[in-house]
Amino acid sequence: MSHDQYDATPAPDDVVWDLPGEGPQRTSLLVLPHAGGNAHAYAEWRAYLPADVRLLIGQYPGRGARFAEDLPRDVTDLAGPVVAALPAGATDDLVVLGHSMGSLVAFEVVRALQASGRTPRALVASACRAPYLANPCAVYPERLDDDELVAAIKERGGTDDGILDEPELREIILPSIRADFAIDDVYRCEESAARVDCPVTVIGGDADPVAPAASLGRWAQITDHAFASYVLPGGHFYFQQQLPEFFAVLAQVVGAPATAAV
Repeated sequence: MSHDQYDATPAPDDVVWDLPGEGPQRTSLLVLPHAGGNAHAYAEWRAYLPADVRLLIGQYPGRGARFAEDLPRDVTDLAGPVVAALPAGATDDLVVLGHSMGSLVAFEVVRALQASGRTPRALVASACRAPYLANPCAVYPERLDDDELVAAIKERGGTDDGILDEPELREIILPSIRADFAIDDVYRCEESAARVDCPVTVIGGDADPVAPAASLGRWAQITDHAFASYVLPGGHFYFQQQLPEFFAVLAQVVGAPATAAV
């Protein structure tokens, strides 16, 4: 199947994975993946969330069930379908979270929902620059051959090196990674427009070279509501080694005690 020969509109559940807990769902948590990431990488988060929190995960074009779609060209191609595919009732009490580039997608999702009168309860940004700042760690994937791009990905972490070392799998995933990094490289929201009408929480790693901890406070400028910043030990994918601690912080946003997987 060719990425550039696909015109069908994706099914909503291909665009937003819906992983509810047990019983009535009090809050929805929408997660937007990092550059090159996919929904599957965040499915394990279900085990760490309270049973009454509905986990929603965005799936970008060019991966999973959306593999045959055109690759994304800008952040609208990432955020727009997610907004359109949100399940009924999800925006009644919604927290939107993104990791790395996903934080910028999350910001745009919040802005789109806000424009339609469905402002989320909170925005959570993880390991990412504030949206009005230029990218200080651009990858420039168009300048890199496959081996150089793989090296850049491995340096950031977050991707199974076994996949990157397998030629057939690498051939499948590298186009979407290139597309995402190209979007992340150039994204910048005009400072006067970089505003959300909800509280903002930012989380990062103390040894993250992509989004240094000292820069995370710049997110405070995008809201007049409450702002909180947390720094945990680790690099760009700091949460992978300490999911319980990460969810203890997140619980303060979703409003209920975190539960760790057994």
